[in-house]
Amino acid sequence: MAQYKGYFIDLDGTIYQGTKQIPAAQRFIDRLKAAHIPYLFVTNNSTKSPAEVAANLTKNHNILTAPEQVYTSSIATADYLKTIAQANKKHVYVIGENGLKQALKDAGFILTDTEDVDFVVAGLDRQFNYEKLTTATLAIQKGATFIATNRDTNLPNERGMLPGAGSLISAIQTATDIKPIVIAKPEIPIMTGALKKLSVSHTDAVMVGDNYYTDILAGINAGINTLLVYSGVSSRNQMLNVAQKPTHEIDNLDEWLI
Repeated sequence: MAQYKGYFIDLDGTIYQGTKQIPAAQRFIDRLKAAHIPYLFVTNNSTKSPAEVAANLTKNHNILTAPEQVYTSSIATADYLKTIAQANKKHVYVIGENGLKQALKDAGFILTDTEDVDFVVAGLDRQFNYEKLTTATLAIQKGATFIATNRDTNLPNERGMLPGAGSLISAIQTATDIKPIVIAKPEIPIMTGALKKLSVSHTDAVMVGDNYYTDILAGINAGINTLLVYSGVSSRNQMLNVAQKPTHEIDNLDEWLI
């Protein structure tokens, strides 16, 4: 197996399945810790803070995790905005929940409920309504830059496949005829931010995940080697038809030698 100096790791379907533990994932993380190899959990979730994600891993999946080991799409969005915002242009209209709002506040951005802003940032918002859509639409029409945390169309839930952030973002895009800059997997910005946070070169890192169309394509798009584990969304049959194969494929994380 290839030796990597840094691991980027997806969560749902890779480290756990909803509320269900994946014992092989816990053993995989234990091996990384024993080998003193840094890793970062990279998630498209924009609603939870790194502390909340870390607490879930620690309490419910027996994987002791610090908030600094979690990189959410909200943190990635804030990091990206810091690279493009001018000193006097930091007003943001947010469609999203506390995880996203807090990440932007912590990064020094000013959140406002008016359409006179520099950026419109949209993620999953379970209180989304027509007025929020209207404000976002008017702000973008006035020239605000449209940023989307992620384009996940659905979220798995015990009730079924619920609408994801992508469904809300599509409504804004339809109303404005403007495509957003998308931050999270499979896009490049979240991987650029993750590389910087872990202080590792793209040639020395590997992206680990269960979903070819988010996790693996994120690695491929960013020039990072990939490890597809068949514990979640994607299957070996699906991989027969993709143009760009994962660098590595395994059935479960116990097979991977650190």
